[in-house]
Amino acid sequence: QVQLVESGGGLVQPGGSLRLSCAASGSAFSIYYTMAWSRQAPGKQRELVATIAVGGSTNYADSVKGRFTISRENAKNTVMVYLQMNSLKPEDTGVYYCDDQRGHWGQGTQVTVSS
Repeated sequence: QVQLVESGGGLVQPGGSLRLSCAASGSAFSIYYTMAWSRQAPGKQRELVATIAVGGSTNYADSVKGRFTISRENAKNTVMVYLQMNSLKPEDTGVYYCDDQRGHWGQGTQVTVSS
């Protein structure tokens, strides 16, 4: 089993910031997995936002480069993955998901950017 639990979403004004968190664990989970954040806006396909490898190397979608930062903390059997989102725009609105790049997803957390 793999458990991925996201938190930290909410309503924020344009230009504001939010920090999302994801707790990843489980008997079928490895702390060596690359982790990722994706998002899905209403009526649109899910979009990969950022990835982070166990060594810390990162990749970002062009739409969030310079505004979002992905990070992780590895413990013995658990990984915490964070997404710091700054200078938020209305087009960042959506449900944000954490995944282990192996087909396991969390339940998602809603981010709404609106004045």
